[in-house]
Amino acid sequence: MHTEAFSRAARIKLMIFDVDGVLTDGGLHYGHECEIIKRFHVQDGLGLRLLQEFGVQTAIITARQSPIVARRAADLGIHHVHQGVHNKAAAFDKLLAETKLTDEDCGFAGDDIIDLPVLTRVGFAASVPNGHSEVISRVHFVTQAYGGNGAVRNICDFILRAQGKYNKAIANYLS
Repeated sequence: MHTEAFSRAARIKLMIFDVDGVLTDGGLHYGHECEIIKRFHVQDGLGLRLLQEFGVQTAIITARQSPIVARRAADLGIHHVHQGVHNKAAAFDKLLAETKLTDEDCGFAGDDIIDLPVLTRVGFAASVPNGHSEVISRVHFVTQAYGGNGAVRNICDFILRAQGKYNKAIANYLS
């Protein structure tokens, strides 16, 4: 099972996610008043909550600006949200300063070349199966599920397993 990725995920204290293509399927759906509509997967939400419950902070860095993302982040207790970011490395540096963590303490999940400046720095890099080939070739872990369809949950479960917390997370629901 992805030995290098597993050991890298075991050290993660903060997991950062891109939105379009990772937390969502990457499609931009326009409503009748030209507002953008995004779809999120509930299993991803529970995965994020489990990471937080077991001591892994979560964050978002995304190029688009959307009140829907702010709402979803608030619903999930994600306090570090950087939207409208075209220089993701600068946003990552700001996040490191806010959290007092190092590159190696962090993980990032992205799907396109705009994410490469962060993906190539973090201790644990992940992507989705339909991520850009330049991204896929540089990450430590590729999910089985596609973005917006459980990919984030795949990442969360992988981290929890790597940190020896997955069985406890499941046991909490069985008791």
